Amino acid sequence: MTKRQASGQRPRASMTRHQHNHEKSKCLGILRQLSAYIDDELAGDICHEIRRHLGACPNCEIFVFSLRQTVSLCRHSPVPSLSTVDRSLMRRKILKAAQTR
Repeated sequence: MTKRQASGQRPRASMTRHQHNHEKSKCLGILRQLSAYIDDELAGDICHEIRRHLGACPNCEIFVFSLRQTVSLCRHSPVPSLSTVDRSLMRRKILKAAQTR
């Protein structure tokens, strides 16, 4: 973890929007792997490639910072209790959404 991540400071690029110096498809590839990256589930060479990209892409760096904060908030928030009816309704909606994919 870098000093900036440990201290909780926002990435420098958060003040302005930056132009990409690479193809946006590169960012999409990175974004698809972010969950596994944040959870330390990727091979070292892939993590290195992602870190290199983040260092060169302020927009992705900001997104990762925001995602890390969201994950941290979720991990430290109490789990809401659901009624049996709410749980059943949620299950139906999830199954319905999964079938449409």
